[in-house]
Amino acid sequence: MLITFEGIDGAGKSTQIRKLTTHLRNQGEEVLTLREPGGTEVAEKIRTILLESRHDITPVGELLLFSASRAELINEVIRPALLEGTTVILDRFFDSTTAYQGYGRGIDLPTLRSIIALSTDGLQPDITFYLDILPEEALIRKFSEKSIPLAFDNEELDRMERSGLDFYQKVHEGYKTIMQQEPSRFVSINARQSIQEIHTLILKTLKGRLPNPLP
Repeated sequence: MLITFEGIDGAGKSTQIRKLTTHLRNQGEEVLTLREPGGTEVAEKIRTILLESRHDITPVGELLLFSASRAELINEVIRPALLEGTTVILDRFFDSTTAYQGYGRGIDLPTLRSIIALSTDGLQPDITFYLDILPEEALIRKFSEKSIPLAFDNEELDRMERSGLDFYQKVHEGYKTIMQQEPSRFVSINARQSIQEIHTLILKTLKGRLPNPLP
């Protein structure tokens, strides 16, 4: 089973992935947790270029780098794991590309979808959890010790985080459109709830769906 988590930066994906992974392993599930971009030697190098670079990267270049990383991860790690019956939990997948590079950067959507189809070789998540929070709230949560304008000038921010509030608002709207197009795959969860409340909703949703059903 392939479970993906989506949401803008600061929505709380990493926390929920850790809690779900721990819970499933305690139930005897074989679980592999991965992130995009990353997960292979090549993909981690691409991640460094994408997030740590102080150089400008064109939207198309950004799209192709994310896609190259994804193709490596699927071929080397995800498909073999799924064939072995492992539950794979992925922090971001192609929906992030559609939201960030398509709606955020403005890349032509039909072209973008063709590149996604090539890089994924048709692999689709079984279920996608979207943690929904307004960009303004997510940024305050992530950089609570700084004001938002100062946060965007901070040298500690990665290249994506330096894109600005307007960019994240476009991404947020993009996610809404994506979910409307695939309502059967997405589960939208209000990310303003407590960590435990969100975790409980995730477990309730997964109950009966996994190879070894949750109690």
